[in-house]
This record gives sequence, C-alpha cells and structure tokens, in this order.
Amino acid sequence: MSERVEVIDPMTGATLDTVERARVRSENLWHRSVFVVLLRSDGLVVTHRRADWKDMWPGRWDCAFGGVVAAGEATAVAAERELAEEAGVHGVALEHLGHGMHDDEDVREVGDVYLARWDGPLAPADGEVVELGTVPLAELDAWLGDTPVVPDACTIVAPLLRTLVDGAGS
Repeated sequence: MSERVEVIDPMTGATLDTVERARVRSENLWHRSVFVVLLRSDGLVVTHRRADWKDMWPGRWDCAFGGVVAAGEATAVAAERELAEEAGVHGVALEHLGHGMHDDEDVREVGDVYLARWDGPLAPADGEVVELGTVPLAELDAWLGDTPVVPDACTIVAPLLRTLVDGAGS
C-alpha cells in the first residue's frame, strides 16, 4: 500500500480527505510538507542536490531537507523522519521557524520550516540526496538566484531564513 496523505484546506489547515500520495501529485492537491534547514556553527547552510529519479523537481538543489507529511503524522515527527532519511542526522533539536505556502502548477503545499544546528557528519542513506554542498547563510538569496533550485525553497524557506540573517545583523 502506498503512502497516505491528508488533503487540506490551505487557509484553515483542516483535513478534507486522506488519499494516496500519487493522487496528491497527479491532481496537485493541497497537502502538508516539512523543511529542515541544517545550519552549521560557522554560518553555513547545508545544501543538497535531489536525485534525478525524484517525482518533483529532479536534479535540482535545495537548501532544506524535507518532504510530504504522512496522514496522521505530526509535522515535528515528519521533520525528524525526513532529516534522518535524507541527511542521516538523528536526535538533533529542531527549532520551528514558521510556515508558508507554495502554489504552482506542480505543487500546492503548506510547509512547516524547522532549523537544526549541526556540525556533525552527514550520511544521506535513502538515495534521494546525491550531492551535498554549503552556502553562507548571508549569501543564500544570491545562491537561490544563481542555482537551479526547487521553487518551494524560495517561497517557503527563504523568507524565514532571511529573519535569521536580519537578526544576526542587529
């Protein structure tokens, strides 16, 4: 049986239905997602390139690990799961930065963004991540503009990370 995902009302967050993940993708239905930004103590954000076999935005770069929240799964639990699957990072404290929405012809999602401060090793294990990199937090906007990235990183993640940059400068 494939993964079940909650279809949601994007304004209220109320669950409208529970369907197969494939249906969420094929019909571009509103759903929940999570993003986890890994920030090193030297101010570098860990980036990664997605596998070419991914159903959404294959081969593109991202500034956060994450994915779709399964039906009945809390967003914090989904964030921990995705971080473990995609980066091999376990047991790190997650700070909830906020949430945002992304709506285009490919994906409609309400995403919760978490921050993990981590200097330890990374061990992508599930094959979804094929390359790792870093970018200074203060240069993230330029990186997003110059790199083929997943669009939801620009609409959901980047605005919340800008608050970290602005806060560091004050």
